Amino acid sequence: MKIGVIGAGQIGSTLVRQYTKAGHEVKISNASGIEKLKTLEIETGAKAVVISEATKDVEVLVISIPFSEIPGLGKSIGKSIANKTIVIDTTNYYPIRDGRIEEIENGIVESVWVSNHISRQVIKVYNSILAGSLIQSGLPKGSRERIALPISGDNEKAKQIVAELINECGFDTFDIGNLADSWRQQPGSRIYCTDLNLTQLKYNFDKSLKNTLPERRELALKFIINQDPLNWLDWWKDCVKNNRKVYETDLNE
Repeated sequence: MKIGVIGAGQIGSTLVRQYTKAGHEVKISNASGIEKLKTLEIETGAKAVVISEATKDVEVLVISIPFSEIPGLGKSIGKSIANKTIVIDTTNYYPIRDGRIEEIENGIVESVWVSNHISRQVIKVYNSILAGSLIQSGLPKGSRERIALPISGDNEKAKQIVAELINECGFDTFDIGNLADSWRQQPGSRIYCTDLNLTQLKYNFDKSLKNTLPERRELALKFIINQDPLNWLDWWKDCVKNNRKVYETDLNE
């Protein structure tokens, strides 16, 4: 499969490694320029390109950039994304990083906002797993402790294709509904970065209340603020434990 990835942060670079390992043809781009992608290009065999090239001749396009950069991205590439391309949105809204976005504060679902700005349907996934989990916790299909990722969107066939990509990387998926339902996997929900297996995810996905998400998001964020951002692989497991506590995730099966 031909895949474009926009954004080479923790999640984006991890996906490039996983997709190339699975045999897919991958293009990678970021806002900082091709030169900063050369090491990843050499390591994985992915092709480093400018952002405008990442959308061309791909079947899947992954957007993994800071949430606040979505409007600018939409203006620059929205019209160049082919209608048949499956667009994956991995982003999350954090006011401490993105600034206050009134539409989000007033209740619009984050990925609906993303979809509106890039003028394309999106599939919401990968936003609810830490990069440490994505790197270190993949397991073979059928493993009881295999982490399951929530996936949402309005195109059933596209969700099935994305689910297979995720399966290749060592994770299960569970379809939680249309894009309007994707608030259930936003920061603050019981299933946000809590590393649940499929049974646990099915139990917890509809237990959160939308109006409680911002408060719980900010409570959980206090843990992250006190950690060294450069050494995130040292504390990601503790972050998962903290999220489970703050979000009141039920781990019973």
